[in-house]
Amino acid sequence: MEEIDFKWPNGFFADGIHAGLRKKRLDMGWVVSEVPAQSAGVYTTNQFQAAPTKLTKETINKKHELQAIIMNSAVANSCTGIEGTENAHEEQALVASKLGIDKDLVGVASTGVIGIQLPMDKIKQGLAELQKTKNFKVTEAVLTTDTHSKTISVSFEVFGKTCTISGFCKGSGMIKPNMATMLGFVVTDAKVAGQKLQETLVELTNETFNQITVDGDTSTNDMVVVMANGQAMQDEPELSEGSEYEIFKAALKHVLGFLAKEIARDGEGATKLVEANVNGAHSKEDAQHVAKAIVGSNLVKAALFGEDANWGRIIDAIGSTNAKLKIDSVDIALNKTKIVEHSLGLDFDEEALKEKLKSDEIIIDVELNNGDFKGQAWGCDLTYKYVQINASYRS
Repeated sequence: MEEIDFKWPNGFFADGIHAGLRKKRLDMGWVVSEVPAQSAGVYTTNQFQAAPTKLTKETINKKHELQAIIMNSAVANSCTGIEGTENAHEEQALVASKLGIDKDLVGVASTGVIGIQLPMDKIKQGLAELQKTKNFKVTEAVLTTDTHSKTISVSFEVFGKTCTISGFCKGSGMIKPNMATMLGFVVTDAKVAGQKLQETLVELTNETFNQITVDGDTSTNDMVVVMANGQAMQDEPELSEGSEYEIFKAALKHVLGFLAKEIARDGEGATKLVEANVNGAHSKEDAQHVAKAIVGSNLVKAALFGEDANWGRIIDAIGSTNAKLKIDSVDIALNKTKIVEHSLGLDFDEEALKEKLKSDEIIIDVELNNGDFKGQAWGCDLTYKYVQINASYRS
């Protein structure tokens, strides 16, 4: 597996435009496959699931196939009642008509302000302008408070064929999965059966996107969709098991993990990416839970913004979980400086560590000394800028 410059895999096209949903920025786009692609999705657990999210879930669940997905920013089409549902279905039908495909091969994704109806006149006009190109504008069209596009491509070889996986996402605030204010789209020219792809996506999401948090809020619109059109493996069998499948799975995990960390790094107002590595846990679930509790603690996040090695806040976050702990056996290190051993603070050079904490990446290593399992999670610091952004989100 090798990271390469961002590109669309064989048989995929995309475009992004300014449809007038926002004042100036690109706000509408699509990704299209030449042929129906085996597809999988994971979705927000928020009970107020938005109309496009529901529709895409229902569509994928029918036979795990998509050929196109249309997306917009600025307007979430969430909490919009019957009209919002009808608009999502109309958008799906309009895309299908333009491409000459069945509507059950079209996914719909929206992000933006909750409670506003889609301006369907602008959606229709925008759809008329979208083309099957190879540009990357769609990666900008989905952004809201993000500071930049988040993209990655990797290449790998299976059955002697070179395949590509490319992914992009948006997400900056209202981030606390299981799924959060994020949209993620991954496309590949590898050949994978839809049900197997679904199982794999669920498994890997639990280790990547579901291990990030920015502010502890879960949105109504979020999803990650993977499309595999098989165009690089037309004469080869589907990937389903064995060493060839594991190569694909490792590449997909790398893409999902990269995008998850980029969301955490780009958290609203953030100045630091925070990574928690937990080892020696009693179970995998305990390790994951403890890691996410650490990066999700507002007290920890605020301390790291202030470059304060206040380890009491970290151990408090650990103890607030239901993980099985040996309370006299926890070790903690910040950016490779050990500050806690056997649950007691160590003498360390405060000023030297403060310098380390000025870095834009903070690594928190925790050893629970209570088993053989490990877990990771990612978040960011909590800054004044976060409050400023969210105090004027609709302005």
